[in-house]
Amino acid sequence: MIFGMTAATGDLELSMVRHQPEGLDQLQAQTQFTRKELQSLYRGFKNECPSGLVDEETFKTIYSQFFPQGDATTYAHFLFNAFDMDRSGSIRFEDFVIGLSVLLRGSVTEKLRWAFNLYDINKDGYITKEEMMAIMTSIYDMMGRYTLPSVREDSPYEHVERFFQKMDRNRDGVVTIDEFIETCQKDENIMASMQLFENVI
Repeated sequence: MIFGMTAATGDLELSMVRHQPEGLDQLQAQTQFTRKELQSLYRGFKNECPSGLVDEETFKTIYSQFFPQGDATTYAHFLFNAFDMDRSGSIRFEDFVIGLSVLLRGSVTEKLRWAFNLYDINKDGYITKEEMMAIMTSIYDMMGRYTLPSVREDSPYEHVERFFQKMDRNRDGVVTIDEFIETCQKDENIMASMQLFENVI
C-alpha cells in the first residue's frame, strides 16, 4: 500500500496548509473504511504529504520506493491519473482514500470499473489495444525481471493480444466498459491477472 496504516487515536486533524479534507463522517459514508482506519490513513498521508495534496512527481517518488527491482515511473503516472479524478494535477486525501476503498474493499464490479478507468488512458470511454499495451508494458517494467511470481512468462505484446481478442467481443477495435466487465467476470485467467494488478496497488 502507498501510505502505511498505523494505529492512531483522536480525531482527524484539519490543520492542513493548502487543502482541508471533507468531513470524516462524509468520507466514512463514501468508503468502506472505519473512522479509526480513516484517521490512520490520514496520518500516513499527511506524514508523506504535509500540504494535503500529492503532485505527480511526489507520487512517483513514493511509489517507486515499493518497486526498487524495476522502473515504476510509467505505471505510477497511469495510476496517478486514475486517482486524480478531477484532473487537477494533484491527488487530494479524499481522492486517494475513495480509490483505495474501491481497490481494497469494493465489489468485483467496482474494482473492474476502477481498472477500466486506469486502462482508459485518454478517458474517452473506450480501451484501445495501444492503451492496454501501454499499461501492461509499464507493469512489466515495474515488476522487474526477477520478480516471483514471474510476470515475464510471455511478452506484454502476447499478453495484450490474448486479452484484447477476448474482450473486444464485437471486433470493432475498442473495448467498452460493458465488454471489459463481462469478459473479466467470465474469464478466470483475466481475473487472476486482475489479482496481480491489485497486488501492485
